[in-house]
Amino acid sequence: MNPKLARALRWLVTAAIVIFLVIFARTIDWGAAWASMRSASLPLLLAAIAANFISIAIKCVRWWLFLKPAGSPSLPLALRATLAGAGLNNVLVANGGDAARVVFVSRATGIPSSRVLATLALERLFDPVGFVILLVLGVIVFDLPPSLEKWRLPAEILLAVIAVLIVWFVYAARHIGPDHVPEHRDEARGLWGRIKAYLSGFAMSTRSLTTGPRFAGALVVSMISWAGQIATFELAAAAAHVDISAAGSLAALLAVNLGLLVRATPGNVGFFQFVYALTAEQFGVSRNDAIAVSLLIQTLQILPITLIGVALAPEFLMKRSAERKQTETLTADREPAMLGEGAEESEKVGGAAP
Repeated sequence: MNPKLARALRWLVTAAIVIFLVIFARTIDWGAAWASMRSASLPLLLAAIAANFISIAIKCVRWWLFLKPAGSPSLPLALRATLAGAGLNNVLVANGGDAARVVFVSRATGIPSSRVLATLALERLFDPVGFVILLVLGVIVFDLPPSLEKWRLPAEILLAVIAVLIVWFVYAARHIGPDHVPEHRDEARGLWGRIKAYLSGFAMSTRSLTTGPRFAGALVVSMISWAGQIATFELAAAAAHVDISAAGSLAALLAVNLGLLVRATPGNVGFFQFVYALTAEQFGVSRNDAIAVSLLIQTLQILPITLIGVALAPEFLMKRSAERKQTETLTADREPAMLGEGAEESEKVGGAAP
């Protein structure tokens, strides 16, 4: 690609993301957020930001557990793509940042997008699994509000079903035969054939990446990440000088995440404040304090990660062009040598002839 065109495209991508960021920023009550941050404890606020960052960074390790056997062994690449996707999720609806993660890694490594999508599907599987485990443990250990207590039995049944499905999935993956591997099939033709081949590649990649130890490691990492989110909620409330119990922070985290299955608005701004305040009130926190804490939590969760995502996204989008240019350069350098070797072979053959 022409360097000027590549530079213009980079600026265009950055400008488009910044526009999304500005639109998103207008949905936040910055006056209330600034007031709560201004009176907050700076050390505790920084600790909350660090806890949130670590929680997201740990998720990249979970993804890397599946990316590595898929052909992408770089942990830093998984970290950058995870942060970029998390940042874009805050300015795009319907978890658009996750789709961007697939594109980023596929462009950077050359791995088929169906295989990268399979690693992401397996990685994201452990978010709801971890949530269900956290819900079951929460209602057993703590005295949670009735709105969450009523989910105890359904969550326990769902957890049992998930455990059975995971065991079956791992068992089925271990018995996959060579005839099921997409590379052993005929090349697909036509649009429908390519779609079927893509879905088949996704399914087979998912099964081939499934192992018991890998799933166990992903589950452990997931619970550590959820613990980081609880710490973020606790530290943010403490930074705002709001007294809320550990049970209250856990209940707020669970209640808020029940609505994060589908992002209706960028960052779920508005819904987050409503649910957090409604839950925190049941633990003796005033509505005004609850709104202040929820704004503080979203501010420290969203702004740093979004800025990082905006900074990293253009790099990933342009990486494919850079790698393609490098490949073309290497090919051009090798061609004279290959031609020379061919000439030498011809001379040898000619000299050997009678």
